[in-house]
This record gives sequence, C-alpha cells and structure tokens, in this order.
Amino acid sequence: MPFVNIKKQYLAIGMLIFVVLFFFNSRPAFQCQFTPEVTPYLPTIYGITPTYARLTQKADLTRLSQTLMLVKNFHWIVIEDSDTKTKLVENLLKETPLKYTHLNMKTQKSKHSSVLDVNICIYKTSAISRWYCASGVEQRNIALNWLRGHLDGIPDKRGAVYFMDDDNTYSLKVFEEMRKIHKVGVWPVGIVGGMRIEMPLVTNGKISGFNAVWKPFRPFPIDMAGFAINATLFLIHPEAKFSRKVQSGFQESEILKYFTTKNEMEPLAENCTKVYVWHTRTQKPSILNPKKLKHPPIPDGHIEV
Repeated sequence: MPFVNIKKQYLAIGMLIFVVLFFFNSRPAFQCQFTPEVTPYLPTIYGITPTYARLTQKADLTRLSQTLMLVKNFHWIVIEDSDTKTKLVENLLKETPLKYTHLNMKTQKSKHSSVLDVNICIYKTSAISRWYCASGVEQRNIALNWLRGHLDGIPDKRGAVYFMDDDNTYSLKVFEEMRKIHKVGVWPVGIVGGMRIEMPLVTNGKISGFNAVWKPFRPFPIDMAGFAINATLFLIHPEAKFSRKVQSGFQESEILKYFTTKNEMEPLAENCTKVYVWHTRTQKPSILNPKKLKHPPIPDGHIEV
C-alpha cells in the first residue's frame, strides 16, 4: 500500500540520521585529535627544553606544548632535572601529538648553595641569601649528546637547534626564521636583561654590536632565546657543550664560541627589527598553608596540578 511504503521510507531515513548522529557523537577523541604537519622538504627544528619540578611545571609545559603543536617538522627534547623521569612529564608528553624525546639528568651540584665560587655564581640577598648558579647546564649537554647520536643515524641531518626555556613565550614566526639559518641565526628577545628588547645591532646586513645593558662586555651579550644553530655543526664540533665553570649569563657565549664570530652571525627577523620571542617568567604562586586556616579545605593531594 502507498501509505505503508511512505511510512517505511521515513522510518529508513530516520534510522539513517540516527546512525550518522550516533557515529559522530561517539567519536570526540577522533574529532579533537591534532597531528603536527610533517613536510619532508623542511629542515627539522630540535627544541631543547630543560625543566624541573615545581607547582607551575605542568601549566608551563602545557602552554608551550600547545604552541609547538603548530610548528611543522618539530622535535621536542625535554630534559628533567631529576634522578628519574617523572610521571607528570611522561604523561604530559604522551598526551601530545608531538614528536619528542624524554631525558633526565640531575644537576651535579645544587644551583642553590651557601658557598660557591664567586667567579661562577651570583650572590643574591633576599629573604634567604644564596649563591645562584647557571641552570640547565647538565640537561642541555645530555640533550646534545642524544642529538649527535640521533643525527649520526639518519640520512637527512638538516635542522636547527634551539634552546628553549619552558616558561618563555614564542611566536610561530620565530620557528619559520630558523629554517633560513646557514650557521647561526640571531634575533631580538623581548622583556629580558632589564630591557624592553635585547637585540643585535645590524649595519649593512651584518651584526655590528648588541643592544644590552646587563654585562654588555660578554663575548655574545645575547639571551638563550635569541639564537639557533645549524644542527650539523654539532657533528662537526663534537666538543661543543655548556660548562659548569661558566657563570649564569655567559652560557650563551660558551656555546656560541664553537660555531661563530660576531661578524658571521646571520641577522633574522627582518634584520633584527621584529620581536618573535619573549623572556616571560611564570610568577611563583602563593599557596596558603592549609594547617594555618581556620577552616581547612578538602584535601586535594591526590589530584595532579
């Protein structure tokens, strides 16, 4: 009968719509997946990030990882200042679609000591007076050891090496600049060294000096975020590494001395007139002591922050 046939058609269409809606609503994980773009002709950028345990660690690494997901051909090398790899960092990395390498290396000597060489460390007086020494030395060096072994084992060794703090802020444009590097590329860094901008000075397309007020006599008065190095140079110079015998602020000069001179540096970011990276620092959170509160909150130590 015509009426029955029409009813069956509507029923079939309704069932089809139901199946389609059920299929899409039951796939949120697939809909939300993001895979960083891999482009074979582009050099790989190796980002080396030392990190250490603190309350804001996961927040900082989460923010940085979500920027890096938008960078083509990126390999993230994360090194914990720890005797063992922590579950917090391990799980965070596994949950990203990034290509990564997870390492760990405990700092040989505490960067907060009561007595250390005045020529290596800086003495600061606040609530507690301590010597503050260069951080990330051992962590960056073990990452460079891994990098050399990795490059030895792959046919395409093209790439750039960038030393990244876990709480800095990076524009995607800075990574595009790195792909232009022949040896060592440099660019300005915002909010660092007591200045709005710390930057190389360019004259006729060459680096003629540096606009820096914090220890401007340094061989290379530049922040770690202000340069990247051709990855193949680390194979040519296997001796290149950071040094615990060099104080904070001179580590940049320590690594750069193996690869370049001031005149050989390549000014990028429109002749060092654009800021694509900022030396931001996460403020240390002020957490109340539950024991001192009149009405202590519900215990939350079982939840990872």
